[in-house]
Amino acid sequence: MNAETHLQMRQTILRLLSSMASAREIDQYLKRFSQLDAKRFAVVKVGGAVLRDDLDALTSSLAFLQQVGLTPIVVHGAGPQLDEELAAAGIAKQTVNGLRVTSAETLAIVRRVFQTQNLNLVEALQEVDARATSVLSGVFEAEFIDQDALGLVGRVARVNLAPIEASLRAGSIPVIASLGETAGGQIVNINADFAANELVRVLKPYKIIFLTGTGGLLDENGRIIDSINLSTEYAHLIAQPWINGGMRVKIEQIKELLDHLPLSSSVSITRPDELAKELFTHKGSGTLVRRGERVDVHASWDALDLERLRALIEAGFGRKLVPAYFEQTRLFKAYVSENYRAALILTQEDGFAYLDKFAVAEDAQGEGLGRAAWQVMRADNPQLFWRSRRRNVINAFYDAECDGSIKEPTWKVYWYGIDDFKDIERCVVHCRTRLPTLTD
Repeated sequence: MNAETHLQMRQTILRLLSSMASAREIDQYLKRFSQLDAKRFAVVKVGGAVLRDDLDALTSSLAFLQQVGLTPIVVHGAGPQLDEELAAAGIAKQTVNGLRVTSAETLAIVRRVFQTQNLNLVEALQEVDARATSVLSGVFEAEFIDQDALGLVGRVARVNLAPIEASLRAGSIPVIASLGETAGGQIVNINADFAANELVRVLKPYKIIFLTGTGGLLDENGRIIDSINLSTEYAHLIAQPWINGGMRVKIEQIKELLDHLPLSSSVSITRPDELAKELFTHKGSGTLVRRGERVDVHASWDALDLERLRALIEAGFGRKLVPAYFEQTRLFKAYVSENYRAALILTQEDGFAYLDKFAVAEDAQGEGLGRAAWQVMRADNPQLFWRSRRRNVINAFYDAECDGSIKEPTWKVYWYGIDDFKDIERCVVHCRTRLPTLTD
């Protein structure tokens, strides 16, 4: 592909992305991703059901990433296909602690099925002009888990990055089967989730992506949970009665994984056809899970690093605070993330809590930290009012969070937990006459 064709393709892709998000959002994510070392962009775990049911969407999404200059590392399973082939061979499925018992006879079928699914995906990618490399062995050095109980089933003892790095240097997507090899040369079956997790621990990628048919983790009403900040939400979430065994295990595994990765790493669970939307927009399309940050509550300016807080607010609003803001503002409560990447400043006005400032750092936008901080604040304040400029991009979020709102010429006034009309009227008057604290 010559440079002119590549440029035209990139421009076409950016136009397609523009239908999902603002140019600012797209540029922000592309810049962030393109600064990463190639092998640190993303590990994508693909289940056998996705290979069977969503191959076209999967190949389109992976090819799309390559076309914008990003090369994911793909690890796949083949569970449903393997079940079907074993049943056809008259071999009953046996599991111990969720792992498939693998005899020598079973392993022969496992290898054939994995080779077929691997090559199917590589060929499908090549058909849409993506560069992809089949990696059937050489990545996972394994040791037996329990030969007596499980047979030829292994755990990853060491990850060899050489085949992956060779593929990435060639600008090719490595497509890796979850088969391992012992030090003695015996091929073994490895659970695909475990293989992907071990690869992630070595690579420490920016993104870990699980592609599923459901498109995310589901709440008690069957709706996708859009983001989870483990630092503030894990204990509450895991205690919910509607969290079933499989979902509980998945959340626990994700937490264990993220606890040993850089704070910038995150897990996305989404559908193959929604991958671009999940990666390149703040709203996303599936479930984004981050280790996140603790959100601390302060009742005095003295407990805060005011220079860092000022920098966060001014960067978030793109405007300067008035010089004496902290001296002039009587703080009620400040909710600030531990790394000063999100903050909510509350004062007390007319007997109610008033949200004076809500700022989220640019590199934290889209990761759910602002929402997590908001939830901590909301749980602590049953009544609140605030104002926002009419064209503020965050107003869609405020519209969903408020009990009511009134449009003023410059401002939109919001509230929740306030029911009496006279109280609402006082809040609106306060917002109408409140002096600005950001310079124009």
